[in-house]
Amino acid sequence: MSHVEEFLTAEEEKEIVEAIVEAEKNTSGEIRVHIEASTKIDHFSRAQQVFHFLKMDNTKEGNGVLVYVAVDDKKFVIYGGQGIDRAVPKGFWDTTKDVMASHFKKGDFKQGIVEGILMAGKELEAHFPWNHNDTNELNDAISKG
Repeated sequence: MSHVEEFLTAEEEKEIVEAIVEAEKNTSGEIRVHIEASTKIDHFSRAQQVFHFLKMDNTKEGNGVLVYVAVDDKKFVIYGGQGIDRAVPKGFWDTTKDVMASHFKKGDFKQGIVEGILMAGKELEAHFPWNHNDTNELNDAISKG
């Protein structure tokens, strides 16, 4: 079994998807999680590629957020679309990354991802509140590379 498949249990993946659903409940923003073994390019650039590949840059308001994890590299990136990057306060992603990293250092990857998702959801809700015309533009499932 690959490290990507071993990274989270099926139950943990289910809890992450539930966190995405919860985080998106009150916002038009979209959150995705992508997990892969490693990358040969820098992690930020790879997160940008995955963001585009998952069509996250096609959201109406540019308010997609990707949590990218490279398991074997022990690296992760939180990447927000242009709309959300313009809206969130300076240093917001650093704060979210610090919370996630504190869980990751203890080996609690699921909880780190869940908390990062919920923090992003609250911020998205503040800047991109849900309205009755909103539809879920992107799949909530975890993608793997």
